[in-house]
Amino acid sequence: MQYIKLRTFFYTTATLDYPRISMFESLMRSVEEDPNSIAYDFMGYTSTYIQFAKEIERFAGALASIGLKKGDRITISMPTTPQGIICFYAANKLGAVASMIHPLSTASEIEFYLNVSKSKFAMTLDAFYGVFNKILTNTGVETLILTKIGDYLPPLKRFGFYITKGRKIPKVPGNSRVRWWKDLMGEDCPPAPEVKVDTDDLAVILYSGGTTGVPKGIMLSNMNFISEGMQVAEWGRMKDVEGGASILAILPIFHGFGLGVCVNAAFMGGAKSILIPTFTPETVAKLIKTKKPSLMVGVPTLFEALCRNPDFKDADLRCLKATFSGADTLPRAVKEKFEETVRKGGGSVKLLEGYGLTEAVTAIMATPINDYREGSVGIPFPDMLAKVVIKDTTEEAPLDEDGELCVSGPAVMLGYLDRPEETADTLKKHADGRIWLHTGDIASMDEDGFFYFKLRLKRMIKSSGMNIYPAQVEDILYNHPDVADACVIGVPDKVQVEKVKAFVIMKDPSKETEEMKAELIAHCRKSLIKWSCPREVDFRRELPQTLVGKIAYKKLEEEELESLRLKGEYTGPGE
Repeated sequence: MQYIKLRTFFYTTATLDYPRISMFESLMRSVEEDPNSIAYDFMGYTSTYIQFAKEIERFAGALASIGLKKGDRITISMPTTPQGIICFYAANKLGAVASMIHPLSTASEIEFYLNVSKSKFAMTLDAFYGVFNKILTNTGVETLILTKIGDYLPPLKRFGFYITKGRKIPKVPGNSRVRWWKDLMGEDCPPAPEVKVDTDDLAVILYSGGTTGVPKGIMLSNMNFISEGMQVAEWGRMKDVEGGASILAILPIFHGFGLGVCVNAAFMGGAKSILIPTFTPETVAKLIKTKKPSLMVGVPTLFEALCRNPDFKDADLRCLKATFSGADTLPRAVKEKFEETVRKGGGSVKLLEGYGLTEAVTAIMATPINDYREGSVGIPFPDMLAKVVIKDTTEEAPLDEDGELCVSGPAVMLGYLDRPEETADTLKKHADGRIWLHTGDIASMDEDGFFYFKLRLKRMIKSSGMNIYPAQVEDILYNHPDVADACVIGVPDKVQVEKVKAFVIMKDPSKETEEMKAELIAHCRKSLIKWSCPREVDFRRELPQTLVGKIAYKKLEEEELESLRLKGEYTGPGE
């Protein structure tokens, strides 16, 4: 079979020895190996591995004292902060399941996530209490844990945060369902009970569009996270970096990329994770200048923004040992601009592409550091297998021919939450007896086993590295009383890679005004995170249809690309 060809191209260890334990227990191995190394740095507040372990143990005891037990679900709606990651591993110690969601989700989105995950507990920042409180009575949540950003800030920064932002946060009224992080961590709770957690138990629920473009929960086990984390640590040679590896946790912990690579992989490799609660190019540039990370991963828009930032341009960039771009196709112009900027900063690192999907935690292949190939996303990590099959079959496609990318290995998900039919459509046993994940992505493989990502079969928009599901946006537009029909597509954008554009048919053509365009965008913002909302609205009297009467969104995409080409604003992918 073609995937065996990969075994002749070893750039790291071919296979790893994965301990059959929980994520918490795996993290404790890093604690035992180097207890006094820094585990995380949060805006100047640092925690050693042994201190981190004590924080997790303490909060696990607190969670147990308020009733969290094995099999329960807890929704973590947090930016990348110590509280978020401590809660993540504390829940895992108890055998509970962490459902990770965006802290800026709307009330209706939060209600959906809480109910679909069957969460009995939830944790978020005090700033988001109002949004949660609107819908808690419609869910099964028994306890809402609140924390403040300032809980883990050094004194001076805590004061600065309060003066600039903290004092503007509405005071949380008395609520018997609310418990405060600071109180729980300060209480003299009994130690967490010893719970047997199996490595194949469900541990985490992340959310993605799957292969159909409809948001759904992705069930991931302890082994999924342990294996993917160890693979990334091995690929990035975290244990080989002189003085200890460190990585910028730019991507958020509700995202597989952020949680799997920037946080969990760092801890699996005994590295330091530099936590960034709110991303701005300015923040990242300053942290690179002051913290000197050895590893950096991000989406193409991040690297493009850094190239324009004065602090980044002035920084000593010799600290960077490896940089990888994922979640979106990396335009060649961005790659070249970033590498030129790094050279001017004294560095020599290349910006390489990788590939991953939430159904396998996140990254599962990448370009070898010393073997760049034009347009390639590289080769699979240790123990991950990949092949290209002819669409709608399990038959392998010839070398260099496009087909559907399939992957197999220990990072592949357990399945979709409460969606057995879609799980069966995505996870399939092939003739070799292995379970293969059909990614819904089109790719090809060359004779050396390098893969080349082409496009997504599933209907999904990627804007600044975030998944956007057109069907969701269309549903919101349909709810507007003046809208007769709508179709949403992604169009090329220099800053975001793709931006959301809506094509709308109004019930009354006389309402096709600029004011109505603004109203429709505002209507979407009531129910959707801002980057899921249309940036542009185009009124149409009719929408193209397929032979079976469905809206031909691909036709709209083709028309939009042609229009951009005629304007000289688009010349093709990567150009």
